[in-house]
Amino acid sequence: MLTTFVLMFLVAIFAGFFGALVGVGGGVIIVPALTLLFHLPIHSAIAASIVSVIATSIAGALSYVDQQITNVRLGMFLEISTTAGALVGALIGVLMHGWVLSLIFGALIFYMAIISYRTRKVEDRMLESGGYEAKTDDKIARTLRLYGNYHDEALKREVNYHATKTVEGSLISSLAGVGSGLLGIGGGVIKVAAMNSMMGIPMKASVATSKFMIGVTAATSAVVYFIAGGINQYTVAPVALGTMLGATMGSLIMNKLHSKVIKTVFFVLMIYLGYQMIAKGLLLGFNIKFPGLL
Repeated sequence: MLTTFVLMFLVAIFAGFFGALVGVGGGVIIVPALTLLFHLPIHSAIAASIVSVIATSIAGALSYVDQQITNVRLGMFLEISTTAGALVGALIGVLMHGWVLSLIFGALIFYMAIISYRTRKVEDRMLESGGYEAKTDDKIARTLRLYGNYHDEALKREVNYHATKTVEGSLISSLAGVGSGLLGIGGGVIKVAAMNSMMGIPMKASVATSKFMIGVTAATSAVVYFIAGGINQYTVAPVALGTMLGATMGSLIMNKLHSKVIKTVFFVLMIYLGYQMIAKGLLLGFNIKFPGLL
């Protein structure tokens, strides 16, 4: 029991650290780790992940707010649609078969990996050329003042930006909320992609703003899983503590790294985890065995 506790704690530290770098709650690592390494039912893994997302959001978001990277106005705007989606996703998640969730989770991870790989070189070019500052904000963004700026320590200068396509971003954020409740991932991966690729928000500001949002999103889903009896305190304790510690460390170095480095590491890890989750879903649902399954 003690060995399992320690191993979960160490895995959670890595998940929290990595999650702070890319603006996710760490669920993309925690859920596969708990199901593949510790052989927990996926519903229990998702419930533990959702609670840990709340912890890592508190730890990571505070640091990013202190560094003035977080766009609080944008986060509050997108959180309205995200929270509604999280409630719907959680209600669906407690009723769905585990193998179906594994397949959905794996497909989503592969999608995130492809987006990360395709845009790994774009971010630095946009920052160097002032492309984010040159974007024109739309009427909603202008009215709500969803523009922002932050000091990029890797580039050693100020970065200014304007939000655009706010309606589309809000709709994608509602899907992120569904993903949070359904899969226990906090929805950060989808929100970061929406803000960065669609709304014209630099990667680091997207990461920090996502970190600010995911705790509220996960809290909505956690209530449903708690009522359904899916939260196991013996699993939640080491996972929540580890992700808080890891998120604190990760948030302190994120602004010192170039986006291309973060996205490349993200791509490699997501391809591996996506394969593992899809392979397990096919094994449980259709008894199809793939090589390399943990």
